[in-house]
Amino acid sequence: MKFFIQIVTLCLIATLPLIGRSELTIDITESSDSGTPVAVVPFATAGAPVDISSVVNADLARSGYFKMLAEQAMRSRPSSASAVQFPEWQSLNQNYLVVGQVNGGVGGQYNIQFHLLDVLKSSQLLGYQMSSSAADLRRTAHQISDLIFEKLTGKKGAFSGRIAYVTHNQQGKQSQLQVADTDGFNPQTIATSSEPLMSPSWSPDKTKMAYVSFERKNAAVYIQTLATGQRTRVAEFTGINGAPAWSPDSTKLALTLSKDGSPDIYVLDIASKGLTKLTKSYAIDTEPSWSPDGSHIVFTSDRGGKPQLYLVPSRGGQEQRISFAGDYNARGSFSPDGKSIAMVHGNGGDYRIGVMEVGSRSINVVTTGPADESPSFAPNGTMILYASKKGGTGFLSAVSLDGKMQQRLGFTGGEVREPAWSP
Repeated sequence: MKFFIQIVTLCLIATLPLIGRSELTIDITESSDSGTPVAVVPFATAGAPVDISSVVNADLARSGYFKMLAEQAMRSRPSSASAVQFPEWQSLNQNYLVVGQVNGGVGGQYNIQFHLLDVLKSSQLLGYQMSSSAADLRRTAHQISDLIFEKLTGKKGAFSGRIAYVTHNQQGKQSQLQVADTDGFNPQTIATSSEPLMSPSWSPDKTKMAYVSFERKNAAVYIQTLATGQRTRVAEFTGINGAPAWSPDSTKLALTLSKDGSPDIYVLDIASKGLTKLTKSYAIDTEPSWSPDGSHIVFTSDRGGKPQLYLVPSRGGQEQRISFAGDYNARGSFSPDGKSIAMVHGNGGDYRIGVMEVGSRSINVVTTGPADESPSFAPNGTMILYASKKGGTGFLSAVSLDGKMQQRLGFTGGEVREPAWSP
């Protein structure tokens, strides 16, 4: 399931049957009552096919930062700032209020206006007007959520991003790599194969995806342009070709290759196809991930007897062990600011998602297990997406860095694994 099984899968090509296109559904399983009170009033609409205010409300709710007011608790439904009676919302103990309207629909184009209001100060914080096609209304709603989130928290929003994942079930016998909005809508199939697809990795500019495919009966690493579907096979050496990870400048891939014997970490220059070998160990070195500044790579190795995290300069140099707590630490992934590393943290066969503070090396366990894996930070560093399994069914979950907000992302008719949040 974890570190060693991933390596065995690459060696033996242990086929995992996978499903076709399915949509995610999100259930908030744990939340905190300490979030900032925010009310998103249903927008006045002219028959738009997407309820923008509902999307915005759901985005803010699952961020873990806000406590959303239920619609049935609202005493009025203003759609403009001038119609707001601030004492009414003050009496409902709301700190902030979002109102708006959707007009148009002529030729499939809509005009959206919204206002973010400070209830306590009876003032406006944001006021925007934007246009959108019918097809882009959900994306526009996520952009509104990003604007509101950044204004209220000082952090960039991540709602308009995308997530990648691999889906499967026992009957489909088909591997599919898919991408979707962060709330699970608009799924698109990137690659399909009768053999396993693994380890999706976004390029920093979000235009390409690197992944592992067994379609030629052996593991190979591909880079695919998302807009056109054009792809290039960049690594198909004898043995393991796995775990691709993009450098921050998009010019290189860190890889796990066993072409010289045991699995080691290599850096592939994409343009020249030149390889640099970073580790030289008889142990298993795998799961590389770059630091945000590109100076170092964190990876998993069992050279100490059990899987632990190590750090190596990306240009080569001395390798340093950085994890010591617990009998298992693997699949390290840097936060966007480089101050934390998410990992799979195990003790006695129980695997949970932990977050290490890089400076102190202390680990905070943020999930409940017992089979959590593949952590991936949101681009603003506020949430971690990961895969889990309970009752034999694989699914995705997301957790806030303090562990107080937990979400489960389920699929209609299938399992899902190996999530990757776009930059």
